[in-house]
Amino acid sequence: MERVLQLYKEWKGCMPRTAEQLPGAGSNRKYYRLTDDRGETVIGVGGTSREENEAFVGLARHFASKQLPVPHILAVSADSMCYLQTDLGHRSLYDALAEGRKRGGAYSEKEKELLRRTIEALPRIQYKGAEGLDFGCCYPLPEMDAQAVAFDLNYFKYCFLKPSGLDFHEGRLEEDFRAMAADLAVRPSENTFLYRDFQARNVMLDDEGRPYFIDFQGGRKGAAEYDVASFLWQASAHYSPALRQELVDAYLKASRPYRRISDEAFQSRLKRFVLFRTLQVLGAYGFRGYFERKPYFLDSIPPAIANLRCLLENDEVCPYPYLHALLKELVALPRLAESMEMPSPGEEKNYGKVVDECKATPEIGKSPLVVRVFSFSYRKGIPEDESGNGGGYVFDCRATHNPGRYEQYKTLTGLDEPVIRFLEEDGEILRFLESVYHLADTHVERYMERGFTDLMFAFGCTGGQHRSVYSAQHLALHLHEKYGIEVRLEHREQGIRETWPAT
Repeated sequence: MERVLQLYKEWKGCMPRTAEQLPGAGSNRKYYRLTDDRGETVIGVGGTSREENEAFVGLARHFASKQLPVPHILAVSADSMCYLQTDLGHRSLYDALAEGRKRGGAYSEKEKELLRRTIEALPRIQYKGAEGLDFGCCYPLPEMDAQAVAFDLNYFKYCFLKPSGLDFHEGRLEEDFRAMAADLAVRPSENTFLYRDFQARNVMLDDEGRPYFIDFQGGRKGAAEYDVASFLWQASAHYSPALRQELVDAYLKASRPYRRISDEAFQSRLKRFVLFRTLQVLGAYGFRGYFERKPYFLDSIPPAIANLRCLLENDEVCPYPYLHALLKELVALPRLAESMEMPSPGEEKNYGKVVDECKATPEIGKSPLVVRVFSFSYRKGIPEDESGNGGGYVFDCRATHNPGRYEQYKTLTGLDEPVIRFLEEDGEILRFLESVYHLADTHVERYMERGFTDLMFAFGCTGGQHRSVYSAQHLALHLHEKYGIEVRLEHREQGIRETWPAT
């Protein structure tokens, strides 16, 4: 902090009245909010890598010259180890979407609008930001060539796949990695800035909800599809397939003035980048979580594995035969955290302790119970019990106040904010669910004790659209958050399925 404060004094002529260190995540840089006597603030950044700092400063100045929404550089120390930038506020897109994540991906229209604004702004920084840019300033590599793709694939192999304990043929895996690297490497015709870490945490919002971009120091020349995959397939966000497609369409429309390839070609190639990005983040989660013991990254592993499991259901996503078979084995491992191998001497000393702590956590991988939760319309019959056990409950939601009786709610579902607000302000559905939770908790706990493997809950209403959808969504979230068991949710009449894996 001393260097940052000294830089501030040189720039401002006096020391700040207050200096508050801001929370960090994966980066080794430290951020401080510095406030003067009039309450005006700037952000001070202290880094451990001169090259990384110079990359950010150079990119930020170039983007600002293009009138792109990025922080402005105010001062840089002589050794480039710290710098000052404008303060873009306290509210990130990630923070603004917190309620939607709590609802398991049931984002309100206001939250969806923030997502649309952000994804529509991305092409400007990708294409306009690349105009006149000397990619030689990028760190650690100027472009996402085949070698850079291979680096990330090996990151996954050494920091996640090998510690998992899964046996594999390294030569055959490398053959598929080389094929994948050739498919995804930047093409000679592409002059695009690849943001690389384009995610909700790196987007700040002003008072009017306009997005500003930060933490692009890892960017380089590369394929535009990567950033779309990075943003929309963030595992913890729980974006529904429909919402993802809506946002992909919004991106494609916004990028048409810059892009020469067809929408179909873009979406076809996007599938490969979704797989690649998923492997890359698993490598990062393995290193930052298992090796460096950062809780956020450990918590991110189960939803990332669930994401990978869903991706592998589509054979077009992974056309590399050996890699596809290996990943199928990986996502099928029942106790991934417990199977992580100890490092050899000289590797990260905390690694073994992390695995021991994971083993000591009783919730991880201990219960074989899978709970299936449905919403349905009584007009179309009660969902069948595919497990063959015949165990569980069917709850009739028709005694509660029906939003479907009112014109303004007829086209919405129990996942939409206006319907949620109607039901919760009315209160009948909340009292109904209190009794359901008590009964479900007792049953789940008993089934876990006895080692049972399957339990089913179903909520029916007139159309399977409002009350039953709301109830099923909330029970599924309640059981997963309270017990860490695998929960499979299906809104039958809405065609929506979602799985929360055991944690």
